Amino acid sequence: MQLLIDFYDGEIGKSNNREYGISEISQNKKSSLFKNVSNKTQVWMSHGDHLNKAPNGFEIIAHSIDKIPAAISSNDKLKYGIQFHPEVSHTSEGKSILSNFIFEICKSKSDWTSEEFIESQINSIKKIVGDDKVICGVSGGVDSTVTYKLLYEAIGENVIPVFIDNGLLRKNEFEFVNSMFKNRMNIPLNSFNCKKLFLDNLKGVSNPERKRKIIGREFIRVFEKISKNYKNLKYLAQGTLYPDIIESVSVNGPSVTIKSHHNVGGLPKKLNLTLIEPMKELFKDEVREIGRSLNVPEDILMRHPFPGPGLAVRILGDITPKKIKLLQNADAIFIDELQSQGLYNSTWQAFAVLLPVKSVGVMGDKRTYQRAIALRAVSSRDGMTAEWTEFPHDFLRRVSTRIVNEVPGINRVVYDISNKPPGTIEWE
Repeated sequence: MQLLIDFYDGEIGKSNNREYGISEISQNKKSSLFKNVSNKTQVWMSHGDHLNKAPNGFEIIAHSIDKIPAAISSNDKLKYGIQFHPEVSHTSEGKSILSNFIFEICKSKSDWTSEEFIESQINSIKKIVGDDKVICGVSGGVDSTVTYKLLYEAIGENVIPVFIDNGLLRKNEFEFVNSMFKNRMNIPLNSFNCKKLFLDNLKGVSNPERKRKIIGREFIRVFEKISKNYKNLKYLAQGTLYPDIIESVSVNGPSVTIKSHHNVGGLPKKLNLTLIEPMKELFKDEVREIGRSLNVPEDILMRHPFPGPGLAVRILGDITPKKIKLLQNADAIFIDELQSQGLYNSTWQAFAVLLPVKSVGVMGDKRTYQRAIALRAVSSRDGMTAEWTEFPHDFLRRVSTRIVNEVPGINRVVYDISNKPPGTIEWE
């Protein structure tokens, strides 16, 4: 909307009423964009600016509850701009709005399928790789697992799955992932313990962007070293998704990098391996659909997202082995309770964060001065926006009690009730 305003000589100004999160818009007049959409409908906003002057040849067709213009259309009914996010689940009739634009206005056809995507990617991978080999970094997560399965369909055993233990995994994750690939998917996983390498390089580092870049750099160095053991290994495959790229790259102008995904913004400028990222234009829900078509087990597809830098960005401040152990144990209790109470699959993502503060507590008849853990759980469809999850109080009470009782060094548990926006899902 702002691009159209600027291009067609309108005017944008800073708003006194910033709108972040759930809002409501009302239609000024009937439009093809809002065909079969309620006159007043819930939307998800994320802006601090507004339209001061309508662009030439445009009219305002909807406004927010704060009287801020929320949608414009051109007089020829071919150009539309909106101030809200129609693509997220929190915009209640967003699918209808997008459908109207795609089918009513653009006259497009609905012919994208996971099967066609898989076929086109297989053909593309075969053409690019030929008889060469590809090293594929896997983590046990959805993105890298589906990426590996797609590559295997294309080039068979010429794709080499590599799992790196960087010392920043969840509790018992190294053993779990190895067992998952071997026993559930019949895949011979090449696993490497590189804890010391990563933790030595991260020693004393507190800045989250530096953490991500260091981890990205060291991953590449490890992959390049491993690749020397194979002939004709020229490619590195990663499970990069579109949100990773969106939040890692800034364009000219006021937009900023939200965070560098470790395998996007954290990569060194010079790589000795050529990148292959077949999922880079997809969102998480689309990747899961691709995974189902590739017969990846459903419980693996429904694993919660886990950041590439791992617990490095869930430990605020510098990283030490003691802090890692504290966080691993607290996080394991949270996930265990989610699963035992049947809440895991209905939650988009849940995890614990180790805060860089200590607080006074009393345990038994003793005064304590120990660390605090923050619990984070959100509902989302694609990770671009998210709403904090309202768990039953008894559940949160049980998780808190278990963490304080079973994790020496933690005496306080808090629950994060921030949405994205204005917050992010991860704390760093």
